[in-house]
Amino acid sequence: MAGAGGDPQRHRSALAGGATQPPAAGGAPERSVRLPREDLLTKARHPEGLAALLDLAEQVLRTWQPSWSDFLDAPLQEEALKRLSDLSELAWHRDGGHQGAERCRLLCHRRDQPVESTPPIQGLLIEGNFLFDPLTPEDLRSALHNMGAQPEDLGDLWVRGDRGGQGLISPNAAELLQGRRGQLRDVEIHCDVLEITQLQLPAQRNPKRLTTVEASCRIDAIASAGFGLSRSKVVSQIKAGRLRLNWEPVLQGSRELKVGDRLQLQDRGSLELLSCTLTKRERWRIELMRR
Repeated sequence: MAGAGGDPQRHRSALAGGATQPPAAGGAPERSVRLPREDLLTKARHPEGLAALLDLAEQVLRTWQPSWSDFLDAPLQEEALKRLSDLSELAWHRDGGHQGAERCRLLCHRRDQPVESTPPIQGLLIEGNFLFDPLTPEDLRSALHNMGAQPEDLGDLWVRGDRGGQGLISPNAAELLQGRRGQLRDVEIHCDVLEITQLQLPAQRNPKRLTTVEASCRIDAIASAGFGLSRSKVVSQIKAGRLRLNWEPVLQGSRELKVGDRLQLQDRGSLELLSCTLTKRERWRIELMRR
């Protein structure tokens, strides 16, 4: 995991100053712990989400018990792991139910108390006849919200042909949705809770390094080369909201990319720009990692 921004030693010292000892049987910790919130939240892109994770961390320090977060979007996960991984007494791990999951839960525990904790994640089967009404993962998510499932209880969702979809959910959502019927536009859907091993998980791609030469480092040029799509197809993916840059929706295909940027295309994986070098003919030799 990447290190937190700022002065790691300051974070370590602030944490150590408020550390508690393990509670005696039937007793309570000697004193509460306050993390350096102001430092950790300064210039944060997701301050509310980080604040909730700091609450979770302080709870773990008080109780000496590991705890899982809700399902989190990828941008919040990445920022949290960068900012919080330097807290000397805590360790963080993420799990979304399958390798490559975008929405994950974070496990927080004391660094000196390794844990083997099964992630609180279950599988969900969503059945319906969509032969004449194609759907997207966001359609499934919206339908589950309408049935009462909270956003933080839903992990990744994916479409399975014309018969509906599958997904990963929290135990709370599993209890709510088991056996329930709902509506997705004009189609009735039925939900059943499954073990994760019973799901047909999305195919995992092996990382592949690609090299291409392009006239520019524009999003549409790099997405076309990296994902193997025509420029017009890339434009249609942008208009449909399926292409993202560093997890944020792409609004213009003409935007120039820089080294380290990542493109995510729904159902097609991701691209990371590793290098971009100007050739003698004033074209760009671009190195990509596709996952």
